[in-house]
Amino acid sequence: MVPAEHSPLETVSARIPEPRKTLSVALMGPPYVGKTTLFDLLAGLSTHAGNWPGTTVEIRSGIHRRDGILLEMVELPSVYSLTSNSPDEQVARDYLVKEQPDTLVVMLNATNLERGLYLVSEALELPVPVVVAINMMDAAASSGTRIEEHVLQAALGVPVVAMVANRGDGIQELLEAVVQVAEGELPYSPQPPNPDPALQSLLDQVETILAETAIPPFPRRWAATKLLEGDREITKLAQAALPDRRWGRLHALLRENEDAVVSIASARYEWIERMIRAALFRPHHGAVSLTERLDRVATHSLLGPALLLGILSTLFWMVYLIAIPLVELLDRLVTLLGRVLEASLAGTPTWVSGLIVEGMLRGVGTVLSLLPILVVFFVGMAFLQQVGYTARAAFVGDRFMHRLGLHGESLVPLFLGFGCNVPAVFGTRLIDSARARLLTVLLIPLIPCSGRMVVLMFIAGALFGEAAPLVTWGLVTLNLVLLTLTGLLFDRAIPHGDRPALIMELPLYHIPNWRSMVVQTWQSIKEFLVRAGTVILAVSVVIWLLADQPSGNIQESYLASIGRYLEPLGALMGLDWRMMVALLTSFVAKENALASMAVLSTGGEEAGLVSALPQMLTQASALAYLVLQVTFIPCSSTVAAMLNQTKSWLWTSLSVLYQLALSLLVGILTYQLMRLLGWGL
Repeated sequence: MVPAEHSPLETVSARIPEPRKTLSVALMGPPYVGKTTLFDLLAGLSTHAGNWPGTTVEIRSGIHRRDGILLEMVELPSVYSLTSNSPDEQVARDYLVKEQPDTLVVMLNATNLERGLYLVSEALELPVPVVVAINMMDAAASSGTRIEEHVLQAALGVPVVAMVANRGDGIQELLEAVVQVAEGELPYSPQPPNPDPALQSLLDQVETILAETAIPPFPRRWAATKLLEGDREITKLAQAALPDRRWGRLHALLRENEDAVVSIASARYEWIERMIRAALFRPHHGAVSLTERLDRVATHSLLGPALLLGILSTLFWMVYLIAIPLVELLDRLVTLLGRVLEASLAGTPTWVSGLIVEGMLRGVGTVLSLLPILVVFFVGMAFLQQVGYTARAAFVGDRFMHRLGLHGESLVPLFLGFGCNVPAVFGTRLIDSARARLLTVLLIPLIPCSGRMVVLMFIAGALFGEAAPLVTWGLVTLNLVLLTLTGLLFDRAIPHGDRPALIMELPLYHIPNWRSMVVQTWQSIKEFLVRAGTVILAVSVVIWLLADQPSGNIQESYLASIGRYLEPLGALMGLDWRMMVALLTSFVAKENALASMAVLSTGGEEAGLVSALPQMLTQASALAYLVLQVTFIPCSSTVAAMLNQTKSWLWTSLSVLYQLALSLLVGILTYQLMRLLGWGL
């Protein structure tokens, strides 16, 4: 399992009664096989996420109880193979070899069985019992494809379970097979690809040079295969472990047989072809699937972008239709609770009442009132991901991204940036080109994350009424325009290299699993609640203390002194010192801007922030502030993620300084233009 000091299972397991047995189960598969849906259904709300030690690659873990057996589930990154071509592949195989779970579930897509069987061919060579789960059997059946899993099971020599995970079909059978394989109750005689005599002889020679303990803990035969495949990590480990003379012999042997990788791949594909011939029956050519019909619109050169804009517009409209009324209700409840607390604390010192009501309740309570916005937004994003649309968005954006020196695969982390910029930055590790990775990292902070979006939607809803959705869409469009201009600028600044063509797999469209969507939404909301209860609470208290000291008069406070240094700059945008302070605190977390406004807007008044905002901002200054906020420097966590990914203080600093200058310039221009037009003053 995950090393104890990093394991997210440890605290959860401590709260659960001791089961009669504990089994570790790893879940692995290529992208778009429904692996996350299955994991969410099994682990549910016990899910925890953590990085594999020494990497930025995230693995998720959770628990599932079955008949008194505790299954410790670990979802490994989505991979196509176990060769260390990417950090995800290296982490997946390191986990399997070093932690050796009791059972490995390799999940396959029934509509693309060949792709997944290549991963199975490698997994069968590892010393970990394998269970094969074939998901999306309904989609295969609808296209006329028939898979005889019992025939495939006999050919592979390991259990094979047919599933439709989003309906729950086959899950109990899979769990039963997992437990029985781990306990040795099912026949298990894996049949990996057999090399031809020439390749077998070559593998024997490599094994002889390696010896028993040359590259622990990797199995010797598996390591020999990877050396012949040119695996960089295994080659590096072999060079470090072997004496110079033996390494020289091995290196010379590998150089003489550089084409062995072709022989190994050929053996795997011949093996896959035999499996397919035995167990797979396809329909006659010419049938057009539902996915193909939908993709005629979703991936069309003109209709595709229009559909993408329509989907995003609908998401924003749903936020205002459903969430904003609930936000206003929660804001009033926070105000009411503040009055009750003030009355109950009437006999306490003034600073105690102020700290609890104004510093803690108004700050954190205002941010918590944003929960309806986040819930609607995250549910919408989870729906688009599960239904299979996010990959189409990347495909549609490929032509546009090429103009920025990128291609469509960069649109996936950029799209993730609407949820949070931090995982979006880490998501760039899947981009093959180093130049494209750097450029994508530099562009991600211009994507308005959920923190920026809640600030935008809250203020727009409070000040622009029925025009709020139009204002929101306009500001998001402005962000995308600025992102385009920035991309063109950075594209010229970063030296050019090869620009490989985009090769990506478009998954089938699916009916989303609502339970999985709830789990994904809860994980995102939980992170927000943790931040609200820690970072935002701490910042709110600090803001209140600075606003209260030294005399208790906010106009004479330390915070007012800090804000008045920035007030001349803020005046160019119609903003007073309070709004500039709120902007500064958003560097810690974007939602802090609203918490700071709530603390600074009270001034002894009992109105909530929704009612106080019109006294703090005109429509012109509100628009300038929103432009400033959605383009302002990213939060501290995003800056740290950028530094981690780029490994460059220079590029990270240049990005932050560029975005600071850009946000101030655009904010000033917006307000001054409104003044010239005489609008919203």
